[in-house]
Amino acid sequence: MKKYIILILSLSFLGCSNAQKQETQPFSKYNETIDSLMQISFERGIYNGNVLVTRNDSIVYQKSFGYTDGSGQTELTKKSIFSPGSIAKEFVAVSIMMLIEKGDLHLDDKLSQFDLELPAWSEKVTIKHLLNFTSGIPQIDYANVKNDKGILEGLQLLPSLLFEPGTGFNYNNNSIFLQKKIIENASKKTFQEFAKENIIIPLKMTNVGFDLDYDYPNRVRCFDVHKQNTAEMPPSKGWLWVSIDDLNTWITALHNYKLISRESLKSLLKNQYFENQRSILGSSDDLFETHSHGGQFYQFEAAFISEFKNDLNVLLMSNNKSKSFEIIESLHNIMKGKSFSLPKKSIYRQIRKKCHENIELGIQYYYDLKKSSLEIYDFENPNELNGLGYDLLTSKKMNASIEIFKLAVSEFPDNANLYDSLGEAYYTNKQYDLALKNYNKAVELGGTNGNAKAKIEEIKNILKSNE
Repeated sequence: MKKYIILILSLSFLGCSNAQKQETQPFSKYNETIDSLMQISFERGIYNGNVLVTRNDSIVYQKSFGYTDGSGQTELTKKSIFSPGSIAKEFVAVSIMMLIEKGDLHLDDKLSQFDLELPAWSEKVTIKHLLNFTSGIPQIDYANVKNDKGILEGLQLLPSLLFEPGTGFNYNNNSIFLQKKIIENASKKTFQEFAKENIIIPLKMTNVGFDLDYDYPNRVRCFDVHKQNTAEMPPSKGWLWVSIDDLNTWITALHNYKLISRESLKSLLKNQYFENQRSILGSSDDLFETHSHGGQFYQFEAAFISEFKNDLNVLLMSNNKSKSFEIIESLHNIMKGKSFSLPKKSIYRQIRKKCHENIELGIQYYYDLKKSSLEIYDFENPNELNGLGYDLLTSKKMNASIEIFKLAVSEFPDNANLYDSLGEAYYTNKQYDLALKNYNKAVELGGTNGNAKAKIEEIKNILKSNE
């Protein structure tokens, strides 16, 4: 097997991708290896999207692999516009910091100052809490809201916080929605208008927009493993769509302090309350030399790794969610001259259809493949089963979802996140005792960014009210 991999990586594959012309050629020593990795990923059905690697503002490698939607009729180009998922939150947070640097806002400003008619708990929550996901505001039911008005009404009905602000961590979209409202209040413009005027136009970003309709030029659709286009419109306004070149422009400008100061950027790159929790910009190292972030939105997936010190950016944007996070690690290792691995085929994708049709047969298929094809499919990554479980949960196949999460925790018994996921499935199915048991197990194994603890308190309140 090892000899086969070496042989593959010595080849420069042709076809199966619509390559963009290389802008520069001083980095040819990387091109063959990167191209082989990307071609194999495309051929294995684990990557459909754009890739860009730059160093010192020069393009090392840029290509498009695959199609703009599930029909497979139109090829992607470097101008293709994707949803970057949670990476879009960076634009919101930086907009807040721009207003703070202007003196229009302050980190200790309270939510109650912004005329949102929120309950008394808004007196405790500050902008700093929102930026660090430590507000304690419970997640509202986004599945049943249709617009910003519905989101705000949901927040206005929340009677209390999950925890005192600053004492816990709870990653959710409430903080992003509220930050946009604060930007609107402080600037007298919508977030979209503010970002366009202060970020997009000054940086000369041309393939970017907010809340883009399906027919917007270069805007792609996302699709699933069966090449079916999927729903992708969020209930709230102000969600970013961007090309890979413009996302690279954003990253470069941010790291050269063209938008906010070094100190402001450092404060956003590190969670200001919990050292080991994610920040609103993803993650950074202790020396403030790297910045990495990943995002998912329906079947969209995006990721980047950026090194300040070496002026290196590695970006992926996909409209067919699969292995972007694994692939980008391999790309980064190539650029660092380190060893890397070829991504295996997705076991999630392989068994998905059977699990949707008959969960017992789907799980048996999983075990059959594990016995016969261990070297071909990815059985080592817990996100494979976790992703399938949420796929089934989103499709309202509660029992099937629970069975997959049960399989996941049996395969990875020390993984706190999987117990958290199983807890969520039981919670969604109103099996509160079993949900509580699994959330407690998640906490016992180290917790899940404060989510498990927050859900435990929520379930205890539900059980108490049912007595």
